[in-house]
Amino acid sequence: MHPAIHLLGLPTDQNSSFERGAAQGPAAIRAALWSDRGNLSSESGLEIGSDIELVDHGDLPLTDSDCAADDAMIANAVAGILARGGIPLALGGDHAVTYPLVAAVAAHHGPLNILHFDAHPDLYDDFEGNPRSHASPFARILEGGHARRLVQLGIRTLNRHCRAQADRFGVEIIPMANFAPSQVPVLDGPLYISIDLDGIDPSEAPGVAHPEPGGLTVREVLAVLARQKGRIVGADIVELNPKNDRNAVTATLAAKLLKELASFSQVNKPDF
Repeated sequence: MHPAIHLLGLPTDQNSSFERGAAQGPAAIRAALWSDRGNLSSESGLEIGSDIELVDHGDLPLTDSDCAADDAMIANAVAGILARGGIPLALGGDHAVTYPLVAAVAAHHGPLNILHFDAHPDLYDDFEGNPRSHASPFARILEGGHARRLVQLGIRTLNRHCRAQADRFGVEIIPMANFAPSQVPVLDGPLYISIDLDGIDPSEAPGVAHPEPGGLTVREVLAVLARQKGRIVGADIVELNPKNDRNAVTATLAAKLLKELASFSQVNKPDF
């Protein structure tokens, strides 16, 4: 019996640094997921509903203004999912939500191996005076001892400060130049996967606040995920900004990634 996937919407963009809009992401992803344009099958052949149990908790009633209160609400919701033996799959919202998500999952499973897809390393000590910025979650995660190993791919905006932070914390960044999925290590569990949609090239994912040319293709992302064998214990898909989307192409992509993550979580081998 495989664990159920517990879907959790996090409609907040209070820690966004450039423009707001990511708070509308969860609703847009759900609309794409349930749309009659497509179906609920994954590329593995497993289908949500018949093969994969999906429990949708809806959106948390976040304040979108009180970060500490919202973090506590997220952590409590994740703790409840884990207590039921489920796998939390969160829909952002901006990337700041990954910090309370990972902290809560690590409190249950111990330090995690994290696979992080993004155009940006999100390692700022603080950004524009905000240590809880969506540009800083992985600095907070690493400071808190919640990660055993952090592997980042898609990164193509690495400045001096974030390079120094990566060196400080021992972050493994896979270069985008001459990228191939085989360069990404196969991680043991417990494995957490965080997908910032701007890690994907804006030609395939235009609906983000910080588009950066030269990104990953959807097929490369799926190839990397397919190689992972560790037990997935949590995941998030973040930074969809529907205001910037075109014909819901990015929301549709996010819904596909949701289905594929749900499928991979069912077939990955357990870690003992």
